[in-house]
Amino acid sequence: MTVKAVAFVSKSGTGKTTLLEKVIPRLKDRGYRVGVIKHDAHRFDIDRPGKDSYRLTAAGADTMVISSPDKLALVKMHAESPPVEDLLAAFFTDVDIVLVEGFKSSSLPKIEVHRRERSADLLCRGREHDPMLLAVASDEPLDLEVPQLDINDSAGITDFIERKFLL
Repeated sequence: MTVKAVAFVSKSGTGKTTLLEKVIPRLKDRGYRVGVIKHDAHRFDIDRPGKDSYRLTAAGADTMVISSPDKLALVKMHAESPPVEDLLAAFFTDVDIVLVEGFKSSSLPKIEVHRRERSADLLCRGREHDPMLLAVASDEPLDLEVPQLDINDSAGITDFIERKFLL
């Protein structure tokens, strides 16, 4: 089974997370199971010093899962970030769509998020021409060969995703 996924890409601070926070509940309201992968170019810690799970990882566990009645978290140590395709195959076979934040160099279909005050250039139509660009969600009109979506119209963006991937 191929996992359906679309990457939301942009320069940091453009509003990818804010947009996804609006699209996710709209997809959920339409009955879809939604997964999310967020790429973090920096090191992050989901655990806090002193908690048992943190102590076990700090003790040297290569993989640690903490599970409760309503959720689980996985901490897996690795030498380098795995390709997004590997993450999709390993963790997202139980959802209808995965919204990926980041992974701009991946081969995934992409929606670029653009704000005039953040940048004049697009990542996928600047120095690089990414053939996987499906659309641009922007707050200004742009001259593009792909559909342009209103960054402030989360319903329209959700409609676009549903038409492209789910219907």
